[in-house]
Amino acid sequence: MKRATRTVTIRDVARRSGVSVTTVSRVLNNRLDVAEETTKKVQAVVHDLGYGSSLAARGLRSRRTNVIGLIIPEVASHYCQEILRGVNRTIALLDKNLIIYTSGVLQRENIALHERSSVGLLNGGIADGVIVVTPTATQFATDAPLVIIDPNNDNPSYPAIIATNREGALSAVDYLISLGHRRIAHISGRRELISSVQRLQGYREALEAAGIPVDEELIEIGDFSTATAIPCVRNLLALTDRPTAIFASNDMTAIAVYEVAAEMGLRIPQDLSVVGFDNLRESAFLFPPLTTVDQSVEKMGAMAMEILVKLVKGEPLTPEADDAPYLVKVPTQLVVRGSCAPVSPRSPTRTHNADSAVSR
Repeated sequence: MKRATRTVTIRDVARRSGVSVTTVSRVLNNRLDVAEETTKKVQAVVHDLGYGSSLAARGLRSRRTNVIGLIIPEVASHYCQEILRGVNRTIALLDKNLIIYTSGVLQRENIALHERSSVGLLNGGIADGVIVVTPTATQFATDAPLVIIDPNNDNPSYPAIIATNREGALSAVDYLISLGHRRIAHISGRRELISSVQRLQGYREALEAAGIPVDEELIEIGDFSTATAIPCVRNLLALTDRPTAIFASNDMTAIAVYEVAAEMGLRIPQDLSVVGFDNLRESAFLFPPLTTVDQSVEKMGAMAMEILVKLVKGEPLTPEADDAPYLVKVPTQLVVRGSCAPVSPRSPTRTHNADSAVSR
């Protein structure tokens, strides 16, 4: 028969330690008015009994839980993993813990509702503040500190961090134009994200500045995922006058270009040039290595954490008194590798070994 288990309480810790409940509470809240010997004794009993005080209750007592919440769209996303590296790098230097919530899949219809619910739950006493990555929602019912990475509108209501997406896209397309490409396609990201809109804007502006008409047939709508991008790439490469280069909205979309190019027997960069956006760690290990726009994703995670800690402490984000939302724009930079080449005369489709274009 299964034995019933009983939750360990703060009274159990006090009884085993031979001190009062108040003293145990002071130790748990890192108060300095408890003797060092007593503190060590209580901490040993807490560890021995496996006692964990309620984060919400601790927050009510001290108004701080020393926990930071991170809400991301997908744990497996390489982009989110880079953000997490930056957050972790900063939180490792602080006396704080991290709790992660995810909405699971990008296509989820009620993702905005899930984001608002998660923020309300975490900032309702569990966490001192929350970082939300690429949110679908624009408003959150919370008075607690909140920082957004990659907001979905031009004027976010909360402190936010975003890359110079338009400028990054301009540099990518300008580079392809300098190599002689004129049939340059683009696969966009999630429509609701301002980053995706700005990258498409940069693509259009670069073509227009070079006197190249924007061909809507060369623009496909993606969502930053490889799976969604694959049919987009197939559509582009099936065109009678197919593009000689593709500017992908992110590196995961660029990976889809590599996969479909291999499928169709096209070589990168001899038959098709590719530029991504993000500069994820994986981009340098594709074959050939991917030319991409670096937007310092890990740095964005670290910066978001630093800003949130300031907000939790009640410190001003800027020296001057300003009620306007705080927006940090992280500079982008083109990283040239081996996935682009000067445009060459068209080679017949499906005449090359597909293995020559696969990623590894």
